[in-house]
Amino acid sequence: MDESSTKVGRINKILKETICSIENSKMEIIEIVEHARQDVKRIQEELDQIRKKVEKVIQEVDLLEKEEKKSRAYLSNVSKNFNIYTEDDLKRAYDRANQLRIKLLLKREEEKNLLERRREQELRLISAIDVYKKAEKVGKSVSVASEYLKGNLDEILFTVDHLNKRQVLGIKIIEAQEEERQRLARDIHDGPAQSMANILVKTEICERLMDIDKERSKKELQDLKRIVRNTLGDIRKTIYDLRPMSLDDLGLVPTLERYIYNFKENTGINVELEVIGNVISLNSAIEIAVFRIVQEALNNIQKHSQATDVKIIVEYSLTKLNLSIIDNGKGFNVEEINKIGGTTTGGFGLINMRERVELLEGNLQIKSAPGKGTRIYVYIKLPEEDDLNE
Repeated sequence: MDESSTKVGRINKILKETICSIENSKMEIIEIVEHARQDVKRIQEELDQIRKKVEKVIQEVDLLEKEEKKSRAYLSNVSKNFNIYTEDDLKRAYDRANQLRIKLLLKREEEKNLLERRREQELRLISAIDVYKKAEKVGKSVSVASEYLKGNLDEILFTVDHLNKRQVLGIKIIEAQEEERQRLARDIHDGPAQSMANILVKTEICERLMDIDKERSKKELQDLKRIVRNTLGDIRKTIYDLRPMSLDDLGLVPTLERYIYNFKENTGINVELEVIGNVISLNSAIEIAVFRIVQEALNNIQKHSQATDVKIIVEYSLTKLNLSIIDNGKGFNVEEINKIGGTTTGGFGLINMRERVELLEGNLQIKSAPGKGTRIYVYIKLPEEDDLNE
């Protein structure tokens, strides 16, 4: 018994030291990922500038070639008709042709150098993107390993019966959390954070202009007001992505209607929502699960299906909630996706939906084939303790 306790103590000590070491490395990895992202952005901007220069130089070369060709033709004409043109005419024609020839040679050399620089910059960009992706992957893997070792999944995994399934689900949940954190960090860094920095600069400008140039100060304040309004919109969107507050205030159907309206506006994909039966207030876990399933399905449709029309049917009954999501997209081979879904990396969108349904002891069916669109059916049994008369 004592020996067993000693072994457990050693294992715990090793785990704690491992977790501590990983945690200490996380900040450095985050800095590396951010540096790699900024490097990609900087190289892309430099490449865009070089491409503009190349385009400009090519136009200049084409123009010089035409002028040089005309000057040679004129020089030839002057040389042949010496009885019409004077020595000075011949000299001027020769000097003109020679100057244009030299300018053309120099401009062609400049074009060659710029093309070489463009090629090198394109290779640098490819390399930088590769480094950024690898750094991001390492960062995510380190976070997954850290969270998994900490053992924070006990509550989530309590309802899962088989150890293998628990492990796969746990890793996927952590991966989803890390991807969401990285997305939110990028959204906040590139959106509200940049806007707040801009607001700070604008306020300083307004402060200085207040007593010097009131008209300009007024314009700057108007611009500042616009930036604040846009920033507020970005922050509200980020909060809405985390959890739509209208689920608690208005319920599932109004929240879906609002989300679908915004989705149609942003993507141009026609989405129809049909509600069958009497709408009843459900357990918040069920409502958020159904909302996330619709959100995930529409996200997959936008990214992969090439669909133009989607129909979503929510059917209420006394004992069940049925959800159907039907699109006219390109479809896919369900068996192949299921095989990919058996790993810890592939088909996560559909796996995420399936696992949400299974945690509610429901059933999910996916019917699809290449060229025949996709149909997703969700059947969720309502808990008996829910007050269906609310």
